[in-house]
Amino acid sequence: MANSDRSPMDGDRQDAVADMIIGDLADNGTMPVLVVDLDGTLIRTDMLAESFWAACSSDVLTPLKLIPKAFHGRAVLKRTLSAKTRIDPVTLPYNQAVIDYIHTWKKRGGRTALVSASDENIVRTIGEHLGIFDEIHGSDGKLNLKGRRKAQFLTERFGEGGYAYMGDNRADIAVWKTATKAITVNAGSALRASAEAACEQTDHIARQSRSFRPVLKAIRPHQWLKNMLVFIPMIAGHRIDATTLLQSGLAFVCFSLIASSVYLLNDLLDLSSDRAHPRKHRRPLASGDLSLAHGTLLAPVLLAAGIGLGTILGPPFLVVMAGYYTATMAYSFFLKRRVLIDIVTLAGLYTIRILAGAAATGIVLSFWLLAFSVFLFFALASVKRQAELVDSASREVLKPSGRGYIIDDLPIVSQMATSSGFVSVLVLALYLNSPAVSALYSQPAALWGLCLILLFWINRMVMVAHRGGMHDDPIVFAVKDRTSLFCGVLGVGCAAAGVLL
Repeated sequence: MANSDRSPMDGDRQDAVADMIIGDLADNGTMPVLVVDLDGTLIRTDMLAESFWAACSSDVLTPLKLIPKAFHGRAVLKRTLSAKTRIDPVTLPYNQAVIDYIHTWKKRGGRTALVSASDENIVRTIGEHLGIFDEIHGSDGKLNLKGRRKAQFLTERFGEGGYAYMGDNRADIAVWKTATKAITVNAGSALRASAEAACEQTDHIARQSRSFRPVLKAIRPHQWLKNMLVFIPMIAGHRIDATTLLQSGLAFVCFSLIASSVYLLNDLLDLSSDRAHPRKHRRPLASGDLSLAHGTLLAPVLLAAGIGLGTILGPPFLVVMAGYYTATMAYSFFLKRRVLIDIVTLAGLYTIRILAGAAATGIVLSFWLLAFSVFLFFALASVKRQAELVDSASREVLKPSGRGYIIDDLPIVSQMATSSGFVSVLVLALYLNSPAVSALYSQPAALWGLCLILLFWINRMVMVAHRGGMHDDPIVFAVKDRTSLFCGVLGVGCAAAGVLL
């Protein structure tokens, strides 16, 4: 039989191609059993990594607790993790091309088996959910069903040449050598060649794109806009020169790298809740477009790059950056599930960016700027939670996944956003009436327009969130929103008038 390549197709066309590929096996007599691997084949993820990160999300000490188990072998490690976690098979990223192939195989009268090196408890949960397999087998806590061990198991159960095997990894080459047919999934050219050398009959399914786009999407460069806050001390202190601009720019790069590291870690910890979300399920790690192994590797690489560049700006900046990373870790692991504490933490993370800008440039922050920032960012953090609750209410979800709030909290959270925003306007008004303003602005009266602009903008943000129109972080939303941008232009105009008139 000639080697064949195919991609996912719909309806009758998919069945027709699969019938043609599978048909000759049926014509030659009894069809072999179609044995399907789980990780990277049936699903676009790895259940060992899934179990590890699910366990970490509920217990930050999981890595330390697993060290003794690791010395007893991978099968023991997998069994331990499967006992600590609960995987929802409904939301997993399945490979539709593989499922179509299995349906066609069964349609032609063939038997199917799901056999994986993942723990049998997990494999059985997934297999029984799909209901398309006649047999289900996995690692039992003693035997790690992978590579040669899997080949031996399948040969003993189905006989040499009594099965066709579908896999995606170099460890599957040993299995293909004893199979009547090798079927690769999302394989590169080297693995395809190895499969063809190991088995006379081969089929290649749905080669996945190797583009950089999933990585770029996962690190979320659009979220780097929030790191523009490091420029605030330079602007507010009227210290706009080449040196401070370079220092602030480097601080921006460092925080962007650190933030992307945190986003990856957050996505790894939130896989289950992200997949249950109407928009977040498209994130690269949740959807399977980016492997968990790559995400796990990329997070510390970005962190190291951020720290390395941060050393140029000196110890004070590194201390602030360390505080930011520690706070984000605490938020990711447990603070985001604590009512009100999560909002305070988010407000603090925004404010830390301003502190970082000051540490990078040596500019001393005023009491007024810090007070204004804390109340404004508390308002924006409340708007973020308000938008999430409105979204949950529209989907009739009583309690957002991974959060401590319920729908009944929505009016209170909305009031928190409004009242804190009003306090930030009050702080700004008091500042404009202070002696410090006269030293920086020739016409302080021109700045009073900022109070009206901010008052309008905060109320509009709350209204947009209340009407379900905010799906991004409030600061990212503001940068994309025309009305918010217009308010920003007016604000710059007021500040310029205060300086130049």
